[in-house]
Amino acid sequence: MNKDFYKNLLDNNKKWVLDSLNTDPNFFKKLANGQQPPVLWIGCADSRVPANEIIGAQPGEVFVHRNIANMVVHTDMNMLSVLDYAVNVLKVKHVIVCGHYGCGGVAAAMGNQHIGLIDNWIRHIKDVYRFHNDELDTIKDEKERFDRFVELNVMEQVLDLAKTSIVQSAWKKNQELSIHGWVYGIDSGIIKDLGANFSCDKDLSEVYQLDIKQ
Repeated sequence: MNKDFYKNLLDNNKKWVLDSLNTDPNFFKKLANGQQPPVLWIGCADSRVPANEIIGAQPGEVFVHRNIANMVVHTDMNMLSVLDYAVNVLKVKHVIVCGHYGCGGVAAAMGNQHIGLIDNWIRHIKDVYRFHNDELDTIKDEKERFDRFVELNVMEQVLDLAKTSIVQSAWKKNQELSIHGWVYGIDSGIIKDLGANFSCDKDLSEVYQLDIKQ
């Protein structure tokens, strides 16, 4: 990062503040009063997929968690902490897992290259391929197989969210909470709803339904 680019970041911030105040003089006062976003966004860390911008949301409307390949890993305390806070404190009504076509993490999971520490994270994505190898291995076109792998990865993460005790506890309390799976097209800007939706524990296979006492 050169000095001019770094300075531009700070200058852009000042311009954004002025533009925001010109639109609404109380813009920052309202934000300072607290947040009550209706949506938790679990997305990829890719810099080309900014959660707020691609859905036209304003600051304060989307609670965001991002990691490589938008994964829901049950031992990831960072993700679980975000989910717990969003569901139990902020009372979000929607959790969206949003992947994107051309995802580097998913691409790495399709190959065998040793990268480094990230190999341990990529292994979770490889598991998704293993679950769906019968379908994926029949797709001869490499890009088509890659795109489908991206979609299946999102669908598995939605399922993994629904398996969590955090989400199922909310459902047991009749809390309004739905989980959705999306894929974003970087080359088009369009979001595809995969139809991978859960809104109660009955949407899960019985083996995953936890016996949570209220």
